Amino acid sequence: MKVLITGAEGFIGSHLTETLLDKGYDIKAFTFYNSFNSWGWLDTLPKQKLNQIEIFAGDIRDPNGVYEAMKGVDRVYHLAALIAIPFSYHSPDSYVDTNIKGTLNVLQAARKHETSKVLITSTSEVYGSALYVPIDEKHPYQGQSPYSATKIGADRLAESFYRSFNMPVTIVRPFNTYGPRQSARAVIPTIISQLLAGKEEIKMGSLTPTRDFNYVKDTANGFVAIAESDKTTGEEINIATQQEISIGELANEIIMQINPKARIICEEERLRPEKSEVNRLLGSNEKIKQLTDWTPNYTLKEGIKETIEWIRQNLNSYKTDIYNI
Repeated sequence: MKVLITGAEGFIGSHLTETLLDKGYDIKAFTFYNSFNSWGWLDTLPKQKLNQIEIFAGDIRDPNGVYEAMKGVDRVYHLAALIAIPFSYHSPDSYVDTNIKGTLNVLQAARKHETSKVLITSTSEVYGSALYVPIDEKHPYQGQSPYSATKIGADRLAESFYRSFNMPVTIVRPFNTYGPRQSARAVIPTIISQLLAGKEEIKMGSLTPTRDFNYVKDTANGFVAIAESDKTTGEEINIATQQEISIGELANEIIMQINPKARIICEEERLRPEKSEVNRLLGSNEKIKQLTDWTPNYTLKEGIKETIEWIRQNLNSYKTDIYNI
């Protein structure tokens, strides 16, 4: 089966690419065109693996490029997106163009090519602060940042194509994913990279929010399980561990694994606006377990340990002296 992965050069996309490649899929990787000819994290794969991947450099905002990329593809995993919440406060227009219009381009091309399955990547941020827990797929949507609002819009577009055109669409909604290759805009690599750089005052934002963390290999396996199931078309499906931890407790766990002498400093610029902060995310994984054979393989402690070792070997990829948004 030939599959297209948009955003294949990114954090989750590169892991999904590897997972599917190991399972014997024929991979076309849609990467963001740039004059450096960089393929993002795919450039770090062993040459033997990279040579098996067809690279299509383009821009998800360009309908013509997306249409060309999706020719001859049986299934598409659409992950390309702008994802950093702080940057969405700064440049919301770019999030509309990328996340909403980019998703529309994928849906339109899939309709024309009669693609057999389309997986649209959502985010737990569409739920906003939990109104009840665990958060199942019937939870109301709350656009608490421009980023989450554009992902809500993209999800609803996907739903409309399923209902209007009988398109075989599935909305895949991972809760907070972490692991090797994640950028420092995310909390776990932010903490780890500061500690490994020798800092004893770890700069962070709010410590009280809780999150449900998926190790990236579990998230990638969730995508595959959802795609391979014949029960998931037309559904919205969480990928969640159904366990939560506060950011403060998480930071202390990482500190204990690296340097117990370190302490946390709350930095004003890292705080979200009060009404925008998502205070609690705890996802239900009942639906994904009903519809697929997926189950998480990593505990948070195991995933953190692997992430620390990877960042230790790749610390020069991180700027630890600035606030990465």
